[in-house]
Amino acid sequence: MTMNNIKRSALFLLLTFFAAASIQAQDFREARPARLGLDADRLQNLDNILQSYVDDEQVAGNVTLILRNGRIAYFSAKGMQDMEAGVPMEEDSIFRIASQTKAIISVGIMILQEKGDLLISDPLSKYLPEWETAQVGVPNDQGGLDLEPLDRQITIRDLLTHTSGIGYGAYTNPRENPINQVWLDAGFTGWYLASREEPIRETVRTMATLPLMAQPGEKYIYGYNIDILGAVIEVASGEQLDEFLDDEIFTPLGMDDTHFYLPAEKTSRLTKVYLGIGNPDGGLIPAPDEGSMQGQGEYVTGPRTNFSGGAGLLSTASDYAKFLQMTLNGGQLNGERILSPKSVQLMTVDHLRGIPFQEGSGFGLGFGVLKDLGARGALGTVGEYRWGGAYHSTYWVDPVENLVVVYMSQLRSPNPGLDDYDKLRAGIYSAIVESN
Repeated sequence: MTMNNIKRSALFLLLTFFAAASIQAQDFREARPARLGLDADRLQNLDNILQSYVDDEQVAGNVTLILRNGRIAYFSAKGMQDMEAGVPMEEDSIFRIASQTKAIISVGIMILQEKGDLLISDPLSKYLPEWETAQVGVPNDQGGLDLEPLDRQITIRDLLTHTSGIGYGAYTNPRENPINQVWLDAGFTGWYLASREEPIRETVRTMATLPLMAQPGEKYIYGYNIDILGAVIEVASGEQLDEFLDDEIFTPLGMDDTHFYLPAEKTSRLTKVYLGIGNPDGGLIPAPDEGSMQGQGEYVTGPRTNFSGGAGLLSTASDYAKFLQMTLNGGQLNGERILSPKSVQLMTVDHLRGIPFQEGSGFGLGFGVLKDLGARGALGTVGEYRWGGAYHSTYWVDPVENLVVVYMSQLRSPNPGLDDYDKLRAGIYSAIVESN
């Protein structure tokens, strides 16, 4: 071999080494459960339980990823990605993560605060002026609706904590509340926005003309708050929302399979949505094809125009685990810092200040936060933060146990009594035999 060939071979090996190191840096390494303080037999019992939901046709399939101390303790793909086509679920199957999008947008807002582009105490109208004249709807005795001005301006923190007074409109009993009926008449039928042929900025502009359900800071009302923050990100950053997220979160963290709309080459990995009720013969039935909250969604063939910060993203279990591990690490992963530790701390404490919420829990800036273990009555740790999505996915982060859990499924309208979330939680915590 000539000297030049030796040099070329050495250079090739060096480049290969660094390429492999770069790839490895984006992936989690697996470790034996015992090295992570977990009982392997108990994890096997959990594995059997998760399989039972597939065998009983309560879910078509699921992907579960458990990280402890930044290592994979358990990673499984069960059942089918598409039952009719015979496509098995894989670890890299792509899911509609719905409201799991909210935490990512919330981190985007905190990134802009750290850059000096906004403050979470700022009024919403500073960035979206049409919201300065928003009004609150007050149902009257005649079954109609009176309007009253805001007691104070909606702030960005109100939106992060779902205390702005903005709900999901007709998603909740439109016939029973005239406020919801107004939203329905304006074309808002719930959280699904992917079929709208307009940018999110225009969607949010229309929302500002519709009545709020409560005064800012008065109640926790789950709604379009984070979709509105997506428009704020576009105005404050000067970038389209998908581009901002790619630049600031997805590319640095190696979240290569996280998108608002699916690239053509990845469509074969998109899981099919099933309905748990509505089949007279029992079992699951495919959701309808049309774009709706009960359907498959228009993430492949739709307008691809509206970037919904409240419920629009697609992702994989491993991609979402990277995002969560970043928060658990105090804002950084594999040498890429997304947020400061103090920003993460602020996001993961209760901000509701006595406003009623779920038993034992409060709400931070994008996450539900456990405050009282006994009041909730389920295994876990005070200080854990969590949320989930409308297609039957869930996640939580336990900083005390150094634990990240991502559970993905693709199910709407589950059968009554489906308890996979609770069994997952019980199985994981029963497997912890050495606390950190």
